[in-house]
Amino acid sequence: MKRLLVALLFALPGATGAADGLASAAPLFALTLSSADGQSIALGSLKGKPLLVNFWARWCLPCRREIPDLAAVHARYRGRGLVVVGIAVEDDANRDSVREFATAYDLNYTSLIGGMPASIDLMQTLGNGKSGLPFTVVIDRGGRIRSSKLGAMSQAEMVAAIQSVL
Repeated sequence: MKRLLVALLFALPGATGAADGLASAAPLFALTLSSADGQSIALGSLKGKPLLVNFWARWCLPCRREIPDLAAVHARYRGRGLVVVGIAVEDDANRDSVREFATAYDLNYTSLIGGMPASIDLMQTLGNGKSGLPFTVVIDRGGRIRSSKLGAMSQAEMVAAIQSVL
């Protein structure tokens, strides 16, 4: 019975998974993406830090709702080394719109532009087979994905997810 409950938990859409069976974070660390300000950031430079990586889009209402919680988690845990990274599922041609959106929504964490279809491909590689948004992965200091979730996360869910990587 216990095995059945565990299997059902991981089969549910949006369920947060354990480290076993999750995709590798290596493809993320192999990328260099542009910030909304046009700076290139090699994601490999973030390896060795606990990460919360959130894929989002301006048109995604659940993404907009979780931004204040992402900002709060960033502010609360950056002193413990946590890096929150938002990857906009947008093209570089929308850089000005993404920058204006980031300012309007007070994104106080690293905001990058993933490009299309590259950001969709990256989400799929990291375990989001449905390519839905928002999608969040938590990565430990060793570069291993510890959990992932398709769908919006509450601040309490974010805090619970990052505890194992701090």
